[in-house]
Amino acid sequence: MNIEKATLSDLEELNELFDRYRVFYGKSSDKETGKIFLKERIANNESVIFISRNEEGVATGFVQLYPLFSSTRMKRFWMLNDLYVNSDFRGQGFSKALIEKSKELCRKTEACGMMLETAKDNHVGNQLYSATGWDLDKDHNYYTWDVE
Repeated sequence: MNIEKATLSDLEELNELFDRYRVFYGKSSDKETGKIFLKERIANNESVIFISRNEEGVATGFVQLYPLFSSTRMKRFWMLNDLYVNSDFRGQGFSKALIEKSKELCRKTEACGMMLETAKDNHVGNQLYSATGWDLDKDHNYYTWDVE
């Protein structure tokens, strides 16, 4: 297993995974726009994306993190926004390894932590996050507002 920071040379493989991720979450497949979106994030250093590969070098999954800041802690705070492993490679430790790589990024950047959100009915994800040291925040309400 190998996990590296994604670069523009990973764009084709990353975009395939990204499209499957979006479809998993009920969005229509759109590889053309997805590729542009990922290229902009990488080229403009707007997110950090790690891509996992198996021993044969096949791209198996990715995690995408966005930088935030905590005013009360006066430090960087990362949002783990996307985590996906191709269904052919699930149960082999890639998700846990991607999370550990994300934790390494937090330590390296002297961040105060990470946050993520997932659906209450994402039973596999909720078990994964608990098993990898995440705490369920029961003290705060999270609200969203969408432009219509």
